[in-house]
Amino acid sequence: MLRLLRGGGPQSVQVLADLFDMRRPSLSEHLKVLREAGLVSEQRSGRQRIHRLEAAPLAEVQDWLQPYERFWRGRLKDLGALLDRTPNDDVT
Repeated sequence: MLRLLRGGGPQSVQVLADLFDMRRPSLSEHLKVLREAGLVSEQRSGRQRIHRLEAAPLAEVQDWLQPYERFWRGRLKDLGALLDRTPNDDVT
């Protein structure tokens, strides 16, 4: 859902529900969890509820994960270099 809201912009519950194999009440429950987490905001437009991605909390998570990402990139680069140096034993 977050990817759909990021790529497609603000969308109504009905439009989102049509994209999933679930009924509107179930989708509304998912959106409620995302709203409570601060990842989605809701605005009423007539009878529709329009949902919008709130990306700021995701940026905070990305900032927190960045040191770990650098660590694992380095480790995987070292592993790739080791594998490149290791003879390839073709067993048939």
